[in-house]
Amino acid sequence: MLTGRESLSRLIGKRRRFLPNLQSILSLPIRSSLNLLSDKNGGLTETESSKGKVEISSSDLVTCPVCGSKVRGEDYTINSHLDRCLSRRTNRKLTQRTLLELNFGCSQSKLQISSDESEQLLSSDLSKNCSDYEENVTRCFSKIDPREEKSHDQGRQFPHTESVKQIDVAGSAENQISDGRANTMVDFSALSTDNEESRNHMDGTADSISGMAIDTFIVGRKFSDEKEVNLGANISLLRDPDNIKDSNAIKVLSASSACCKGYVISVPKRSLDAVPIQIVCQNSIFNGKKGCDEFEALHLWQKALQVVEFAKNRPPNTTKYQQNFCLLLKEVLTSSPHLFTKDKKKFIESFTSLSEDSQRLFVRLYTRKGPWFRLSTIMYPEICNPQQAVKELSATGYLYLFEDTTKLHDDEMKDLLSLLTVSELRDILCTLRKKCNQGSRKQNLIASLLSCYKGGSCPVLQRLILERTEICIRTSPEAESLFWRAERLFFLNGEQDLSAFLLVDLGIVKYPTYNCIILEQIFSNESDLLAYEEAIEVAQVIDQSLDENNFELVLRCIMIADSRISCCPEKLIDSTSPDLMAIFRSCFSASWVYSKVILLGISFLECERRYKDAIHLLRRLLDCFTCDTRRGYWTVRLAVDLEHIGCPNESLSVAEAGLLDPWVRAGSRMALQRRVLRLAKPPRRWKTPSFSVSLKRKIVEVHIQGRPLNCEAGRKSRFYGEDGEQCGVEQLALQYYAREGGWQGVHTESGIWMTIFGLLMWDILLSDVPNVFRTRFQTAPLDMETDHFYLARKSLIEPQLQKIHDGLAEEILITSWELHMGTACRGVNWDQHSLSDLRAAVSCIRGPCLASLCRHLAQDYSSWSSGMPDLLLWRFHGDYKGEAKLVEVKGPRDQLSEQQRAWLLLLMDCGFNAEVCKVSTTGTSP
Repeated sequence: MLTGRESLSRLIGKRRRFLPNLQSILSLPIRSSLNLLSDKNGGLTETESSKGKVEISSSDLVTCPVCGSKVRGEDYTINSHLDRCLSRRTNRKLTQRTLLELNFGCSQSKLQISSDESEQLLSSDLSKNCSDYEENVTRCFSKIDPREEKSHDQGRQFPHTESVKQIDVAGSAENQISDGRANTMVDFSALSTDNEESRNHMDGTADSISGMAIDTFIVGRKFSDEKEVNLGANISLLRDPDNIKDSNAIKVLSASSACCKGYVISVPKRSLDAVPIQIVCQNSIFNGKKGCDEFEALHLWQKALQVVEFAKNRPPNTTKYQQNFCLLLKEVLTSSPHLFTKDKKKFIESFTSLSEDSQRLFVRLYTRKGPWFRLSTIMYPEICNPQQAVKELSATGYLYLFEDTTKLHDDEMKDLLSLLTVSELRDILCTLRKKCNQGSRKQNLIASLLSCYKGGSCPVLQRLILERTEICIRTSPEAESLFWRAERLFFLNGEQDLSAFLLVDLGIVKYPTYNCIILEQIFSNESDLLAYEEAIEVAQVIDQSLDENNFELVLRCIMIADSRISCCPEKLIDSTSPDLMAIFRSCFSASWVYSKVILLGISFLECERRYKDAIHLLRRLLDCFTCDTRRGYWTVRLAVDLEHIGCPNESLSVAEAGLLDPWVRAGSRMALQRRVLRLAKPPRRWKTPSFSVSLKRKIVEVHIQGRPLNCEAGRKSRFYGEDGEQCGVEQLALQYYAREGGWQGVHTESGIWMTIFGLLMWDILLSDVPNVFRTRFQTAPLDMETDHFYLARKSLIEPQLQKIHDGLAEEILITSWELHMGTACRGVNWDQHSLSDLRAAVSCIRGPCLASLCRHLAQDYSSWSSGMPDLLLWRFHGDYKGEAKLVEVKGPRDQLSEQQRAWLLLLMDCGFNAEVCKVSTTGTSP
């Protein structure tokens, strides 16, 4: 994969279906000093891409087995796409429609509860997929802190504070995510559990609630034995302690032996809708004759009152994904109103005034791949009248309909043709009397029809499509752009979307507790945001162009990025600026995005052996971004490319200048030092550099032999282990150390160290630092990979490092593990490393060594979070004393990278026992 491709893909996230600046990207002239598209006379070549026409390759498309998308059949494209999919852990079973249809209410052991806008209870979710219940009807009542009830009216204002808590059904607070706005710190006390609640603290008495009546709903009747509902029918409520999903569940029965009684006050129009009821608490339930003691009845009644109060502002027919979408829009408009014009804000606000069906249908279509959908195939169980919803969405500008023979763009025609089945495509070809091969794939059939449409020889193609698809719909470009912007502002990245809400509700992801203290906006005005969005578009175009092997468009995007960063030097970071906070905010600037496009372009040009062009771009990056941790890599590549074109003297000068740059660190610094030593010989240089002694230090090497399974170049080495099973070089080394020295250990590379660092520094990672936590879905502060992280928390980090130095690391580790087990945090892998392994590793590493290592990670996480040795080994001497060893394992054809060499030397400086284990073959192959 090209260097920078993976990080660029993560930046883009889910690709946009509509790019408002696409035509300008494709056609407008570029003011760039670098002319990558030139003819023999040096002028800019007018290509198909520059005319706005992107060629369609004739290569066969194949289906990705991971995400199901279509990719070109070339080996490089397939491998790159699979690398990206697997790195994201894409899983079709947990995307789009499947996620939206899952139940996140009473069938789950956990509910997402919010103190804002009555989000604590989602009645609609309780009406779906509660098949675990065997009784007639079950309703979940979740405990709500009385303090939240008192502040309920304030919480409804929403702009000031918001707190989302994930609470188990017994009421224990397990996950609290605080979010604040502008100088506001949010902190809610944990909720008390049923076991902790005392009868002495129960609000109210039997006399005070006797005879009280409340209006509420029955939901979930599609799983009931009795589907008929009669007006005035009597019902009874009972606790259901045997419910394994919810210990607070309530059964609604037709029998009369219950603590609370009620009756049906209205019959819904649809058979499975929520049923309005009124329940009454009677005096007779407290005399002990009804099999229900006073405490149980009082407790049940209080829970019912709380749920009814919170359910008033959230009708039971509101679906979860619909509520999440509205919450996202509302929070973005509240926190960033200055980034939307009056008309745009009015358009977004109008979404909540749409009918329930229209809101649900739009969210469904917005989260699907699309872009076009056949109206005849739109069927969702929670949408009663999709045709009416389409009319409303079309009238308000949220949907675009294709129902006439209006001229369409070529790309739109291609998308419409993809809606047809193979038989329908063949039928159209036969109608047009075009040659149709029965064995042709769908993409070939579409290409044939599209070529006819482009050539103008098939003016009736749109009518033929409409005859088969009838009305087709898609989200409008305006709605697509605005809601994409809102989603981006809400999550502040491209990797998260609405599914983040659902993963929390499912219990798959639990985010940590922190306070959001926001003093400054990420985007100061709309123009900055528009420039950032356009940069994202350029990044997406170059990413797609690489997939399609459209190299002309790739080069054009590189030139656009080069021209953009050249035109806005005032936006770049000044190395003399004392405000290091600007460093981590810079990743939301257009120039930062363009730098990623250029970095990918440099890698592309180097593969094409266009070193002079790559050198020009590298110099551009180094001139424009004077305060960036990527300067080390840029400097190394510049020195290497200069040597490629036969300029060793200039390469040496670049390397020497790079060693004076404070932003050149870790492996990049090591690479430049080794280059200087190699090139700085007489007559170029007569003096040996001072760092030569340190650089030439010997690293202990251990050599072992193994019986190879394969000896092919380009493939990972495989060996037969001591037990005769196949294994890699790392497992072979583990067996060797266990046999020779009684070492225990794990093959983890940087993983176990990032986990140890995250657990030891947990409270510091989530400490109250302004502007670093902005959303409820963060696993780390925004400044974690910048110098600002250590400087802003130095007063907290140094005392913690002193505790680690003094030997308290194991105690801190155990406490952090027990308090936060399962909570998502950057670097912490709960599944891969057990507590026993972590304790053994920490106890065998001396406190000063571990403190020194954690200090380096805190000061420069981005430089030192990768490249650590493969193996972490430990062994005990008695009950309390032990020793640890770190081993980098190399196969027969492997060499140490500069980052790995830098890590080994750093570990040796910190006092660790570090070595390299080289595995060679025995000379006999099976």
